[in-house]
Amino acid sequence: MFNGLIAYLDSIKARDPAPRSRWEIMLYPGLLAVGMHRIAHWLFEADLFFLARFVNHFSRFLTAIDIHPGAKIGRHLFIDHGFGVVIGETAEIGDNVSIYQGVTLGGTDPANGIGGKRHPTLAHDVIVGSGAQILGPVMVNARARIGANAVVTKDVPEGAVMVGIPARSTLVDASEYAREFIPYGTCNETFDPSTQKVELLQCQLEQLQKQIKALAAERDTVVAAEPAPRKGRSRA
Repeated sequence: MFNGLIAYLDSIKARDPAPRSRWEIMLYPGLLAVGMHRIAHWLFEADLFFLARFVNHFSRFLTAIDIHPGAKIGRHLFIDHGFGVVIGETAEIGDNVSIYQGVTLGGTDPANGIGGKRHPTLAHDVIVGSGAQILGPVMVNARARIGANAVVTKDVPEGAVMVGIPARSTLVDASEYAREFIPYGTCNETFDPSTQKVELLQCQLEQLQKQIKALAAERDTVVAAEPAPRKGRSRA
């Protein structure tokens, strides 16, 4: 158990440049909210719904983070800052997911009479930017990035970067995410949720410039390989 806590704290430190020590991370409201959710979820699974809700409401009072006791959360969830985060009952979250403040993992309209799975599923290593809304039983596949204030209502491909309302994929190459986690990052280390739209446009411009350069180089290679035109004989 102690080793598991140390690994969890280290996983947060790897994703957040702010803390100087593990002790600082112990004070994070997101850490407290996830820890209390573990207790609430255990009570929920034991059909002790009132007690589960009591722990849930007490946790929300302390942290301003509302995680329904029924939500399933994997290892090393990092809720950064966390104020206003809402995670619904049938939401499922994989390992090493990062969620910023103001995020909602919301459900479909209960008035439609459809029960069962109503909330999103986030696969491993997903990052959800501040203010983003992921609504309904959609699947956000591994290593996807959801931009700040994006509204996602459809499944998200693996490694995609989603921005806008409704959210759409950008031109950022999914292969960029094979490297180590960069805090707030998509294309470079200066990427920050508060300036996501500008940064993402810069990312797209960089990608287009690379494609143009590659096409120009390919054209030059083809031109160089073509035989020089023969000069016609002059008539006397």
